[in-house]
Amino acid sequence: MEERHLLGLTLILVLGVAARWLACRVHLPAILLLLLCGIVAGPVTGFLQPDELFGNFLNPFVSLSVALILFEGGLSLNLRELKEIGGVVRNLILIGSLVTWAIGSVAAWAIFGLDYRLALLLGAVFVVTGPTVVIPLLRHVRPSPRVRNIIKWEGILNEPVGAILAVLVFEAILATGGGGGAQQGALQFLYSVLTGIGVGAAFAAITLVLLYFHWLPDFLDTGFTLAVVLGAFTLSDHFQPESGLLATTVMGIVLSNQRLTPVRHIVEFKEHLRVLIISTLFIVLSARLQAEDIYAVWKPTLAFLAILLFIARPASVWISCLGSKLIRNERRFLMWMAPRGIVAAAIASVFSERLTEAGVSGAEILAPIAFIVIIGTVTVYGLTALPLANRLGLAEPSPQGFLFVGAHYWARRIALELQSADFHVALAESNWEHVTAARQAGLPAYYGAVLSEGVLDEINLYGIGRLAAVTSNDEANALAALHFREDFGRSNVYQLPPQRSGSGRRGVSPEHLQGRYLFHPDLTYAKLDKIFEAGAKIKTTPITEKFTYEHFKELYGNDTISLFLINKGHELSVVAAAQPVTPKPGQTLIAIVPGDAAREVAANRAAEDASERA
Repeated sequence: MEERHLLGLTLILVLGVAARWLACRVHLPAILLLLLCGIVAGPVTGFLQPDELFGNFLNPFVSLSVALILFEGGLSLNLRELKEIGGVVRNLILIGSLVTWAIGSVAAWAIFGLDYRLALLLGAVFVVTGPTVVIPLLRHVRPSPRVRNIIKWEGILNEPVGAILAVLVFEAILATGGGGGAQQGALQFLYSVLTGIGVGAAFAAITLVLLYFHWLPDFLDTGFTLAVVLGAFTLSDHFQPESGLLATTVMGIVLSNQRLTPVRHIVEFKEHLRVLIISTLFIVLSARLQAEDIYAVWKPTLAFLAILLFIARPASVWISCLGSKLIRNERRFLMWMAPRGIVAAAIASVFSERLTEAGVSGAEILAPIAFIVIIGTVTVYGLTALPLANRLGLAEPSPQGFLFVGAHYWARRIALELQSADFHVALAESNWEHVTAARQAGLPAYYGAVLSEGVLDEINLYGIGRLAAVTSNDEANALAALHFREDFGRSNVYQLPPQRSGSGRRGVSPEHLQGRYLFHPDLTYAKLDKIFEAGAKIKTTPITEKFTYEHFKELYGNDTISLFLINKGHELSVVAAAQPVTPKPGQTLIAIVPGDAAREVAANRAAEDASERA
């Protein structure tokens, strides 16, 4: 038995990580593959039995995991985003949720023949749209910032509000049998909201005080915060059932928007934890399903799903956006983005089990309905959202462009060459003369300290997904690479190789705290400066069968320095120091050529053109 438990826990982690890796490789929403893996491991093969594996700890594990997910979601919410979209978000939470609840409840009653109390509960469950699926889909689709912020705020705030609503309906079913209690339900909802806000804000204040006065050693920061989040969730739930989700969300929002002390290290830790938790939860909950339960309800559930997709969501968005400044295409995209996630699955699973034990007829079908709807919404939205965003003109281009830290002469020349090749670029520099020169050259440039908090809110990163730190200060380059690693990803953060010290070792921080080295291991800022002072140019050259890379080297000499390659699909590849490349026919090479060689080749080509004209 012990070995089977060990195998089960290991299988959950392996399947979760493998599904996410495969999703990245095939460009599919990870949730789809996670659900598929869970269903295969559970109801199809019967190898994974979560109830046997976790026993009575399953529901507390799910609840605490969801609390951590919502806390991490709250950390990603910036109140400044609400200046333009606050009204729409408010309407979607308050009005749109009620519209979805009403339509979903009527559909559940009409399609499944449920008692009206269970129909109201099922409608409340599907009010919830959560960050577990919304945020990954947004990263996959990359819609315009205004639409992205609306969907993100709605998904994160709607989750605790929808959960509280579902709990109130559930408690009404058990306590009153559905008769009366409307006023009491409204009071309970108010108590839940006030308790969640109060506990969340109080625990956030405690955390900030301890961090601000440095009363915690650094190695305990993230562990302590994790304990405080779980404590806030449990205490809030103790005072008012199901208010804990709102408490953890509020706690995350408060920590994210304060300016007393940095919490970036906590944010990074929670993001890594969230990936592991979401992967585990979807595997576990989908493995609990029974094949016969899914088969019994899949046909009517498809009709129910169609109503949610084509009636409930468009109606709620249309009403919520009345009087807003959103353009037509933005409203259309919002009408087509409401995937259900882990909270809907968890709530439906728990309520289905408890109501079945209480002898409520029909409650056993709630969980399979919920999972079919989750799979359906994730599949439909996951496969169609990107094409729709492209068609509506709302999808950002593939983020292949560069943010350059440094705006000196040759940094501007490299940025201009990339911009002329139709790649997005931006420059950041604290030297006003360099910023002015960049702007006069037609380059978007930010003036200020690139490591200051909130700098990404001021720089337009449209189409930009990589960083190149190319200043003369090696320490500043390393800090910039480390600072932006979270935003762009470890593999997309580059810096110039630092100068060697007299002992032959690098004179800056360890390599694991730096970005990837650009172009060549010995191509430091000082060497590049000398090369450009000697008259070097940047040249873009198509490599063909007739004009190969060997011909390029013959014409320009062996001192050329390859910078970038543009592939056939207009994909930009960076020449990293540890990965030298050999351009192939069909690719376009962007390289530095020596000044003398450039003039000689230009003269040769001019002579060739003259002879051809003659």
